[in-house]
Amino acid sequence: MARTLPPFPTLRAFEAAARHESFTAAANELHVTHGAISQQVASFESWLGVQVFQRRGKRVRLTDDGRRYLATVQSAFDSIALAIDRLRDTGIVRVLRVNALPAFAMKWLLPRLHQFQRKMPNVELRLSTSNAPVETFDSFDVAVRRGPAHWPNCVSGHFLGESELPVCSPELLKRTPIRTADDLARHVLLHSDTRPDAWRNWLQAANVTAKCRKKQSFDHFYLALQAAVDGLGVALGPLPLLADELVSGRLVVPLKGPRMDARGYWWIAWWIARREVAHAPLVAQFCEWLQTQGDQSERDDEMETGSLDEAARERAVQ
Repeated sequence: MARTLPPFPTLRAFEAAARHESFTAAANELHVTHGAISQQVASFESWLGVQVFQRRGKRVRLTDDGRRYLATVQSAFDSIALAIDRLRDTGIVRVLRVNALPAFAMKWLLPRLHQFQRKMPNVELRLSTSNAPVETFDSFDVAVRRGPAHWPNCVSGHFLGESELPVCSPELLKRTPIRTADDLARHVLLHSDTRPDAWRNWLQAANVTAKCRKKQSFDHFYLALQAAVDGLGVALGPLPLLADELVSGRLVVPLKGPRMDARGYWWIAWWIARREVAHAPLVAQFCEWLQTQGDQSERDDEMETGSLDEAARERAVQ
C-alpha cells in the first residue's frame, strides 16, 4: 500500500520553520530565501488541508495542530538520521587478512586486538598464523615476521624489538634454585625448532662453563613457552612478548642477564602489485596501529623490566 506523504521540500521547510517559529531563521538554516520558505509552507498547508501556522504580520506561531505534527515530524527525522548514521557506520564491512608468527600472535597481538577493533569497528580482521617465509600475498594482506630480511616487491617497517632472558615457573625455581647461569646445567632447557640457536648463543654470551645436557625440543616456540609455565623446564623467553606472564607471576626471571637482543618484528605489505588500490589505506592504518602499539610496548618494557626480575625472584622464594 502506497504511503500518503507530502512533498519532502515542503515537509523540510515546515520542520525548520516550526522549530524556529520563524520563516527567516528557517531560510537561513536551509540557505534559501524567506519567500521560498513562505511558499513551501503555504504549499504544505494546502496539501495538508490544515493550517499549521498563525501569521501576525511578520511573525508566525504554530497552531496546536502544527505543534502536534511537529513532534511527529521531528521524531521521524531523528529516526531517518539515526538510520543513516548506522548505515554509514556498519553498512560496509571491510576485511583485513593478517598473517603472523604463532607465538607473536598468541602472546602479543591477540591481547591487543580489541583496541584495534574499537578503533576500527567496521573492519573484520581475519588472523592466520605461520612461520613460513613471505613469498606471496595471495591469502593475506599484511604479514608479521622477524627481521630484517629481504621481502621482494614489499614495503615493510620495524615496529617491535625483542630481547631474550631465561624464564621458568616459580615452583620450578623453588625446587631447584638458579643463582648463577651455571645452575642452568641442573635444569631441562626448553628448545624450539623455530629458534634452534637461541640457547647456544645465550649460554655463550653468559660464559656458562657447566655443560647443559638436559633439553626438550618443541616444533613451535609457543609450546616451549607453555612448557615453561607448566614447570617442565627453563625457556629462553622473549621480552616484551612475555610481559603478562611475568607481571602475573606465571613465569619468573631467575637471572638478571645477559639480556640478548634478538631479531625484532616487522610488518610487511605487498602494496606495489595490489589490484585493490582502495584497500591500501586500511592496510596502512593497521601498520600504523602496529607501530603505535609497538612503541608503547617497548616503553612499558623498559619501565617494568627492572622491577620484574626482582619481584619475580621474591615471589619465587616466598
